[in-house]
Amino acid sequence: MSSVKFGMIGLGLMGKEFAGCVARWGHLVDFPLQPEIVAVCDAEPSLFSWYAEHFPSLRQQTTSYRALLQNPDVEVVYCAVPHHLHEEIYSAVIQAGKHLMGEKPFGMDEKANERITHALRQHPDCFVRCTSQFPFFPAVQRIGVMLEQGRFGRIIEVNAGFQHSSDLDPDKPINWKRQIEKNGEYGCMGDLGLHVCHVPFRAGWRIYNVRAILSDIVSERPDGRGNRVPCRTWDNATLFCEAADADAGDLCFPLTLKMQRIAPGEKNTWSLEIYGTRAAARFSTKRPKTLQILEYTGGEQVWQHIDMGYETAFRTHTGSIFEFGFSDAILQMWAAFLYERHHQKPLKKFAGCLTPQEAAFSHVLFTAALESQRERRTVTLY
Repeated sequence: MSSVKFGMIGLGLMGKEFAGCVARWGHLVDFPLQPEIVAVCDAEPSLFSWYAEHFPSLRQQTTSYRALLQNPDVEVVYCAVPHHLHEEIYSAVIQAGKHLMGEKPFGMDEKANERITHALRQHPDCFVRCTSQFPFFPAVQRIGVMLEQGRFGRIIEVNAGFQHSSDLDPDKPINWKRQIEKNGEYGCMGDLGLHVCHVPFRAGWRIYNVRAILSDIVSERPDGRGNRVPCRTWDNATLFCEAADADAGDLCFPLTLKMQRIAPGEKNTWSLEIYGTRAAARFSTKRPKTLQILEYTGGEQVWQHIDMGYETAFRTHTGSIFEFGFSDAILQMWAAFLYERHHQKPLKKFAGCLTPQEAAFSHVLFTAALESQRERRTVTLY
């Protein structure tokens, strides 16, 4: 098994999730590559001790990302930092000739994303992808196979969403994701949007226009020092789009993309519904084992409820009868990243990480959504 040496910039929640994947990498069966954490960077040095304690391969701990990028041992960088830092650090990673896995939205706004894309054009040998783990749930992998095989027939309607209630409490102290200077004007779209767009983008559906309804539900929050300060990011977003299957010409269907930080009753729910003339499918992480499929061949229309097991794109030692969860999806996503870097192609169409091109189109869509909200009209993309 060949070692791939990683440097990490940003050691918070998602940094620890990646580190957890590295610790259990042997759970994958016959995988040719092994990630190894050799360098970490964060502005908060108190985070270093956890990584040093758990990863004896770690040889560099620094508060300077430029020092990490000068480390010749670092081959790949995982960067999980606030959105306003994406342009500077992602571009620097690419210019240093390192491969990159970056967090969404790949730039705080469209201009920042364009500068990252420009750096990548100057360094085409760098392998760059964006995180999004939910399509690696077994049920969504099954839906992906159905899409590849054309089993839905003509697409009638698609609904995709990511909803949670983490901001329902108006007294929850403000953090960077609720500050427009650090999160960006997209608000919840920047934080949640690429998760929602992953399958529609990978399916190749062409999005012609968007009518967005954006909601600023909690306009101020405590600052943790006894004051209340403005909260100027969008809490919820619903995007109504006109889309078409590339193989169906101009036969359009409604595509609804829903991103909500304030969705009462939801913990952290990603969902997908696809309705076609020959089949339909529904899945939600609220019931992660349940895939609903309707296949229409004439006569009675019956929804099947399929109990999905641990049926993954990349094989693991877990028996197929057992349950699949969030940490498993993270492991599959990282396996997909290293597999595609190694083989220069994904294992299959829906077992690949988001590309820079897909991230770039999300900025086109979300920028149009902001315009749609401002002008209360449908904005044409093509």
